Amino acid sequence: MTFFSSPLSLQSPMRYLLLSATLLLSAPFAAAQQAPVTTTMPMPFCPEGAVIIVDGERECRISDTLDKLIADFEQAMTMGNPISAGSEGDRDALRRMPDVSPEQIEIGFDKFRRFKGRHSALADLPMDAKQQMNFDLLGFVIDQRLLLADFDEARIPFTNDSGFFNEMSYISRQTSFETSDDFEAYAARLSDIPRYFRQHRANMKRGIETGVTASADIMPGILETVQTYAKGSAERHSFYEPFKSMPDSIEPAEQKRLKALGKAAIDMAVIPAYKDLAAFLENEYMPKARTVAGVGTTPEGRAYYEALTRYFTTLDITPEEVHNIGLSEVTRIRAQMDAIIEDVGFNGTFAEFVDYLRNDPIFYATSEEELLKEAAWLAKQIDGKMPEFFRTLPRLSYGVMPVPKEIAENYTTGRYWNGNPTTGKAGHYVVNTSNLPQRPLYNLPALTAHEGVPGHHHQISLAQEMTDVPRFRQSLYPNAFGEGWGLYSERLVEEMGLYKTPYEHFGRLTYEMWRACRLVVDTGMHYKGWTREQAEACFFENSALAPANIKTEVDRYMSWPGQALAYKIGELKIVELRERAEDALGDDFSIRDFHDAVLLDGGVSLAILEEKIDRWIASEKSETVNTVKAP
Repeated sequence: MTFFSSPLSLQSPMRYLLLSATLLLSAPFAAAQQAPVTTTMPMPFCPEGAVIIVDGERECRISDTLDKLIADFEQAMTMGNPISAGSEGDRDALRRMPDVSPEQIEIGFDKFRRFKGRHSALADLPMDAKQQMNFDLLGFVIDQRLLLADFDEARIPFTNDSGFFNEMSYISRQTSFETSDDFEAYAARLSDIPRYFRQHRANMKRGIETGVTASADIMPGILETVQTYAKGSAERHSFYEPFKSMPDSIEPAEQKRLKALGKAAIDMAVIPAYKDLAAFLENEYMPKARTVAGVGTTPEGRAYYEALTRYFTTLDITPEEVHNIGLSEVTRIRAQMDAIIEDVGFNGTFAEFVDYLRNDPIFYATSEEELLKEAAWLAKQIDGKMPEFFRTLPRLSYGVMPVPKEIAENYTTGRYWNGNPTTGKAGHYVVNTSNLPQRPLYNLPALTAHEGVPGHHHQISLAQEMTDVPRFRQSLYPNAFGEGWGLYSERLVEEMGLYKTPYEHFGRLTYEMWRACRLVVDTGMHYKGWTREQAEACFFENSALAPANIKTEVDRYMSWPGQALAYKIGELKIVELRERAEDALGDDFSIRDFHDAVLLDGGVSLAILEEKIDRWIASEKSETVNTVKAP
């Protein structure tokens, strides 16, 4: 039988369709059709639908609804990703790594194309506000996935600091270990790494054959990380850590068996897989790695970057438009930075002031513990201010931890690692404590606000804790919304009084300049043919970012085209909407209610966010008018 979708209007005379579109499972329609006849006779090929007779042929008509589409979509997403499925309780999935073969990837895209057809067929149905939000966000997710379907992204399955080669470091820390089966499943997953790596190597070889490879500049750091995972004994391997602290509820004899299982998996599967990967990278991949900074040197590369620009900004915007926005923001922020230099009475140029900040030891921690304590103290100061600015706070807590040593050297300055309310895992603000002379304290308040609260932990945890919404919305993270909120949070904590010195204010502006330069640099490298040196110049000439940070960041932009555009574009939209609300509501504007209006539906595209805030403003104005009119 052929399975296809056929949209029906609400004027359909077939009453049993109610508010639905129709999917058909049948022999083909005859050219001349008669009115369908419905029968309630149970048929083995139509367990969930109604059987009708058309021109003497039996057909199975299955009513499609938004709820059914969402359920099918969520099931497909869970089945296609054993990492997320395992975190949601699928015991079999906990034993596997993903299938990244071209065949499986194409199966995934084909599912999305069919979901797209079903989604379109439901577009004209009447929906309440909650259903409309679910419908719009599902459509957004489907469109986003299909936007990049033609570009075979599996050919470059990593960035400068993250990817298949080190994701187990994160997975192992996010997995719950409470029972013998948890440890057995983990050992089985470790044993699946060789198959997983072979598939990635095959995809990367296809990239070599088609001239689509990662930047040569990032490869030494990746090779170094892979070689680290390929060394040593099982007991000293970072993936063995879960076996070192097993719960007392597991008997000693069983613990011994499980530890032997873990050692065997690392000795026989993990370490050999990393050795093979290191050899492949060094001997086959690195000699063919891309020698230019950006991807836009071919027609395919330019089309890809144009699609990435729309993908990461969630807007219909061009790389040229983004570049010009970045140049404007660089000029605006630089003027504010120059004003601070004048206010502190510094006698020298901008470059000399930045050199002073980069080299005076008073601005740097002397130990990893000092840096972590300072980050934790800043986090707790913000915690004390949160109720003044937010009506709704998440229940999930978060901690402060160092970036794991095995990945720290090439990792960013800080990052947020999601928690999981379902499995009882707290979120973590992860601070890079390597190379302390490159981790200035004047940047730490802005970093803490971005990664912890009111930034990523606050926004992501509120989404995870949403109730009465489809599961996919609890983990939906459009980059422009999430990263835009993170950058907005750096500005917001200025209102909380977090920046105590002119140098910390300058540090915040340095971070804002960092994101403005990203718009210029990312589009410059990937669309305008800029060199690495041109890209680094924007940061060296306009910010107090440490040289090591600048190198790592430019590596990141070279390896992850488009993602860097999300931050500033998203923040500018949130600031624009706040100013619109303040102007419209005047004294009736509530910062706590505005933030709830932005966040409590979880991650959304910027277009959906704007529509939502406009509705909220109208509702607040109406409520104010009605209050005034009330006797």
